Amino acid sequence: MRAPLWIIEFDRCDRSPQKQMAMRAFNRMQERLRRFNDDRTRMIAAMSHDLRTPLTRLRLRAELVEDHDQQQKMLADLDMMGRMIESVLSFAPDDTEHESRSLVDLSALVEGICQNADDAGEPVTFSGPRGVTISCRPTAMRRAISNLVGNAVKYGRSSTVSLIPEADRAVVTVEDEGPGIPRSEREKVFEPFYRIESSRDPDTGGVGLGLSVARSIIWEHGGDIVLSNRKGGGLSVRLELPTGPGLGGSDHKEVRNVEARDPGVDNASD
Repeated sequence: MRAPLWIIEFDRCDRSPQKQMAMRAFNRMQERLRRFNDDRTRMIAAMSHDLRTPLTRLRLRAELVEDHDQQQKMLADLDMMGRMIESVLSFAPDDTEHESRSLVDLSALVEGICQNADDAGEPVTFSGPRGVTISCRPTAMRRAISNLVGNAVKYGRSSTVSLIPEADRAVVTVEDEGPGIPRSEREKVFEPFYRIESSRDPDTGGVGLGLSVARSIIWEHGGDIVLSNRKGGGLSVRLELPTGPGLGGSDHKEVRNVEARDPGVDNASD
């Protein structure tokens, strides 16, 4: 996922040669940094993809180990490595970056994600009005919100999701009953591959990509995501998305009632 690209422009009445040079230099530097970051991410993704074949061979060999206890330990390690590889691949640039924007029924999308989780036996509830529409890339937005809901269930035992329309934005709140996140860690958890030490249990901890993926997608859509601890305990994730006119320009299509039940959607939950 790409971070937002900020293009510097000065007032048309105040474009001295020095400011013009500084503007062009800054924009060139930012573009080079973004290309470097994209190349590095693609390289990591290529390495992760190539690891799939030897990992499969190792799994086949582990099945031949006669010592049952050692075999189970080896298979558990291989499963964890497989999850890490899939998470890295889902973080790499993919076709969702080229997905066209559509006017999407956000209410149906979020409710569909929650319903899918509930059908799978996960304690997830949703509340919110119908007909809240935003301009977005549906598959990318589905991934971002699915990551947040999945993290709430994984680390907070349950997920309470609400949707509130405001004057120029839609606010999605995902709350859980977990331990929350210390203030000093709330920015760090958005960094790729960063995990709080307490989440390093191989049975529950991920590889630290879910929040990074989610924020990249939200930023790309002109929104923001804020973490805070609830007074009664647990984490609250506030997701703000613009609903004003003119978002996406001519790239808009007719309103789509997207229910998040499409099979095969990759999630990179933390």
